[in-house]
Amino acid sequence: MNSFEVSGMSCGHCAAAVTRAIQQKDPSAKVDVDLAQGRVAVASTLARPLIAEAIEAAGYEVKPAAA
Repeated sequence: MNSFEVSGMSCGHCAAAVTRAIQQKDPSAKVDVDLAQGRVAVASTLARPLIAEAIEAAGYEVKPAAA
């Protein structure tokens, strides 16, 4: 499971947009959006950079991962 810190998400529409963007690239992806924490957890066969790219294409900023 890949976890991302994402800024700019504030509502259910944002969560749906991020989920939709990822699932357009991998329809079987499992996406869990935590709006309160600004985190997105993704279980997918997609490489991490491709998931980040999908989130950014939806209009949200993926913050660099903390180690």
